Amino acid sequence: MRTSEPDPTDRHDTAGAEPAADVVIVVHVVRSGGIAGLTREWTAEPQPTDAPRWIHLIDECPWEASDSAAPPRGADRFQWRISARCADEPARRAALSDDELEGPWRQLVEEVRSFGGTPRERAGR
Repeated sequence: MRTSEPDPTDRHDTAGAEPAADVVIVVHVVRSGGIAGLTREWTAEPQPTDAPRWIHLIDECPWEASDSAAPPRGADRFQWRISARCADEPARRAALSDDELEGPWRQLVEEVRSFGGTPRERAGR
């Protein structure tokens, strides 16, 4: 992934040429837990023309600091699993409690939920 600072020579830069057509971005969000114990999933696969904005959203999240595997504290709390893949780079993954879903994480999740429309839903974990 890139750092959050834009690189003027980067092929995804919005100031210059169009992004390469082969830029594939997939962000997947899974929310489990809650009162009913349902699991909901959203996926965003934006067009290459939207790649710079999505790369920025992904890069803003503190992936290295988010290896929380502890169960959520309190009754009926949500657990969030987020994965993001850009082009040929390895996927980034994070597991967060509801309390940890703030700042850049919340912004990324909200964008994916808006992009994906109606979530897929399944019972159990």
